[in-house]
Amino acid sequence: MTESKGRSPDTGDVDAVTRAVLTASRVLVGVSARSLTAVEDKITLPQFRLLVVLSVHGAANLSTVAELLGVNPSTAMRMIDRLTGVGFAGRQASPDNRRETLIQLTDAGRRVVDEVTARRRAEIAAVVSRMDPAHRAALIEALTAFTEAAGEPAVPPAGHHAYPLGWPDHPPR
Repeated sequence: MTESKGRSPDTGDVDAVTRAVLTASRVLVGVSARSLTAVEDKITLPQFRLLVVLSVHGAANLSTVAELLGVNPSTAMRMIDRLTGVGFAGRQASPDNRRETLIQLTDAGRRVVDEVTARRRAEIAAVVSRMDPAHRAALIEALTAFTEAAGEPAVPPAGHHAYPLGWPDHPPR
Protein backbone atom coordinates (compact mmCIF):
# COMPACT_ATOMS: atom_id res chain seq x y z
CA MET A 1 0.00 0.00 0.00
CA THR A 2 1.27 3.45 -0.83
CA GLU A 3 1.74 5.75 2.09
CA SER A 4 -0.13 9.03 2.00
CA LYS A 5 1.46 12.11 3.44
CA GLY A 6 0.96 12.11 7.24
CA ARG A 7 -0.59 8.60 7.37
CA SER A 8 1.06 5.53 8.81
CA PRO A 9 1.14 2.37 6.66
CA ASP A 10 -1.60 0.65 8.71
CA THR A 11 -4.08 3.55 8.67
CA GLY A 12 -5.73 2.20 5.52
CA ASP A 13 -6.26 -1.16 7.19
CA VAL A 14 -7.69 0.52 10.28
CA ASP A 15 -10.03 2.55 8.09
CA ALA A 16 -11.16 -0.55 6.16
CA VAL A 17 -11.78 -2.51 9.37
CA THR A 18 -13.60 0.46 10.90
CA ARG A 19 -15.90 0.69 7.87
CA ALA A 20 -16.56 -3.07 8.00
CA VAL A 21 -17.35 -2.95 11.73
CA LEU A 22 -19.65 0.07 11.27
CA THR A 23 -21.49 -1.78 8.51
CA ALA A 24 -21.82 -4.90 10.66
CA SER A 25 -23.00 -2.75 13.56
CA ARG A 26 -25.95 -1.62 11.42
CA VAL A 27 -26.92 -5.28 11.08
CA LEU A 28 -26.61 -5.82 14.83
CA VAL A 29 -28.56 -2.67 15.70
CA GLY A 30 -31.31 -3.94 13.40
CA VAL A 31 -31.28 -7.31 15.15
CA SER A 32 -31.46 -5.54 18.51
CA ALA A 33 -34.36 -3.36 17.43
CA ARG A 34 -36.31 -6.27 15.92
CA SER A 35 -35.75 -8.41 19.02
CA LEU A 36 -37.62 -5.81 21.09
CA THR A 37 -40.66 -5.59 18.79
CA ALA A 38 -42.80 -7.79 21.03
CA VAL A 39 -42.24 -5.45 24.00
CA GLU A 40 -41.55 -2.12 22.26
CA ASP A 41 -44.85 -0.68 23.44
CA LYS A 42 -43.71 -1.33 27.02
CA ILE A 43 -39.97 -0.58 27.11
CA THR A 44 -37.17 1.11 25.18
CA LEU A 45 -33.74 -0.27 24.33
CA PRO A 46 -32.09 1.63 27.25
CA GLN A 47 -34.76 0.30 29.62
CA PHE A 48 -34.10 -3.19 28.31
CA ARG A 49 -30.40 -2.70 29.06
CA LEU A 50 -31.39 -1.86 32.65
CA LEU A 51 -33.28 -5.16 32.82
CA VAL A 52 -30.20 -6.99 31.56
CA VAL A 53 -28.04 -5.24 34.16
CA LEU A 54 -30.45 -6.30 36.91
CA SER A 55 -30.52 -9.85 35.57
CA VAL A 56 -26.73 -10.01 35.73
CA HIS A 57 -26.06 -7.99 38.86
CA GLY A 58 -29.12 -8.83 40.94
CA ALA A 59 -30.87 -6.39 43.25
CA ALA A 60 -29.06 -3.06 43.51
CA ASN A 61 -29.62 0.42 44.91
CA LEU A 62 -30.21 3.43 42.67
CA SER A 63 -26.59 4.62 42.78
CA THR A 64 -25.28 1.22 41.78
CA VAL A 65 -27.82 0.89 38.95
CA ALA A 66 -26.87 4.34 37.64
CA GLU A 67 -23.16 3.50 37.83
CA LEU A 68 -23.62 0.14 36.09
CA LEU A 69 -25.55 1.85 33.28
CA GLY A 70 -23.19 4.81 33.09
CA VAL A 71 -26.04 7.32 33.56
CA ASN A 72 -27.06 9.93 36.13
CA PRO A 73 -29.15 8.69 39.06
CA SER A 74 -32.09 10.86 37.91
CA THR A 75 -32.03 9.14 34.51
CA ALA A 76 -31.83 5.73 36.16
CA MET A 77 -34.74 6.65 38.45
CA ARG A 78 -36.96 7.57 35.49
CA MET A 79 -36.12 4.27 33.83
CA ILE A 80 -36.81 2.36 37.04
CA ASP A 81 -40.14 4.15 37.52
CA ARG A 82 -41.19 3.14 34.01
CA LEU A 83 -40.08 -0.48 34.50
CA THR A 84 -41.81 -0.83 37.86
CA GLY A 85 -44.93 0.68 36.27
CA VAL A 86 -45.10 -2.13 33.70
CA GLY A 87 -44.14 -4.81 36.24
CA PHE A 88 -40.66 -5.65 34.93
CA ALA A 89 -38.78 -4.33 37.98
CA GLY A 90 -39.66 -3.95 41.62
CA ARG A 91 -38.47 -2.13 44.71
CA GLN A 92 -37.79 -3.58 48.12
CA ALA A 93 -36.22 -2.37 51.33
CA SER A 94 -32.63 -3.45 51.74
CA PRO A 95 -32.23 -6.14 54.41
CA ASP A 96 -28.99 -4.42 55.48
CA ASN A 97 -30.29 -0.84 55.61
CA ARG A 98 -34.02 -0.13 55.85
CA ARG A 99 -33.51 3.42 54.54
CA GLU A 100 -32.11 2.03 51.29
CA THR A 101 -34.30 0.72 48.48
CA LEU A 102 -33.13 -2.04 46.20
CA ILE A 103 -34.26 -2.40 42.60
CA GLN A 104 -34.77 -5.94 41.39
CA LEU A 105 -35.89 -7.80 38.32
CA THR A 106 -39.37 -9.34 38.56
CA ASP A 107 -40.33 -12.69 37.06
CA ALA A 108 -41.99 -10.78 34.20
CA GLY A 109 -38.77 -8.80 33.67
CA ARG A 110 -36.73 -12.02 33.62
CA ARG A 111 -39.08 -13.44 30.97
CA VAL A 112 -38.60 -10.31 28.83
CA VAL A 113 -34.80 -10.61 29.05
CA ASP A 114 -34.95 -14.32 28.20
CA GLU A 115 -37.38 -13.86 25.29
CA VAL A 116 -35.55 -10.91 23.74
CA THR A 117 -32.21 -12.71 24.12
CA ALA A 118 -33.61 -15.84 22.47
CA ARG A 119 -34.92 -13.78 19.53
CA ARG A 120 -31.55 -12.06 19.09
CA ARG A 121 -29.68 -15.34 19.29
CA ALA A 122 -31.99 -16.97 16.71
CA GLU A 123 -31.70 -14.10 14.23
CA ILE A 124 -27.92 -13.93 14.53
CA ALA A 125 -27.72 -17.74 14.15
CA ALA A 126 -29.81 -17.49 10.97
CA VAL A 127 -27.39 -14.95 9.48
CA VAL A 128 -24.32 -16.93 10.55
CA SER A 129 -25.76 -20.18 9.15
CA ARG A 130 -25.79 -18.55 5.67
CA MET A 131 -22.05 -17.90 5.88
CA ASP A 132 -19.39 -20.19 4.45
CA PRO A 133 -17.87 -22.30 7.28
CA ALA A 134 -14.41 -20.84 6.64
CA HIS A 135 -15.81 -17.32 7.02
CA ARG A 136 -17.51 -18.35 10.27
CA ALA A 137 -14.19 -19.50 11.70
CA ALA A 138 -12.53 -16.26 10.59
CA LEU A 139 -15.40 -14.26 12.09
CA ILE A 140 -14.99 -16.01 15.45
CA GLU A 141 -11.31 -15.18 15.46
CA ALA A 142 -11.81 -11.57 14.36
CA LEU A 143 -14.71 -10.80 16.70
CA THR A 144 -12.95 -12.47 19.63
CA ALA A 145 -9.92 -10.26 19.03
CA PHE A 146 -12.19 -7.21 18.66
CA THR A 147 -14.08 -7.85 21.91
CA GLU A 148 -10.89 -8.66 23.80
CA ALA A 149 -9.37 -5.38 22.61
CA ALA A 150 -12.50 -3.61 23.90
CA GLY A 151 -12.34 -5.45 27.25
CA GLU A 152 -15.74 -7.09 26.75
CA PRO A 153 -16.45 -10.57 28.19
CA ALA A 154 -17.67 -13.34 25.92
CA VAL A 155 -21.36 -14.25 25.76
CA PRO A 156 -21.96 -17.66 27.39
CA PRO A 157 -23.46 -20.63 25.56
CA ALA A 158 -27.23 -20.69 24.87
CA GLY A 159 -29.34 -21.33 27.93
CA HIS A 160 -26.83 -19.82 30.36
CA HIS A 161 -28.28 -16.89 32.35
CA ALA A 162 -25.15 -14.98 33.38
CA TYR A 163 -24.36 -12.14 30.99
CA PRO A 164 -27.28 -13.00 28.70
CA LEU A 165 -26.25 -10.51 26.04
CA GLY A 166 -22.59 -10.34 26.93
CA TRP A 167 -22.83 -7.30 29.18
CA PRO A 168 -20.72 -7.51 32.32
CA ASP A 169 -21.85 -6.30 35.71
CA HIS A 170 -19.89 -3.09 35.14
CA PRO A 171 -19.43 -0.81 32.13
CA PRO A 172 -16.16 -1.23 30.21
CA ARG A 173 -13.48 1.26 31.08
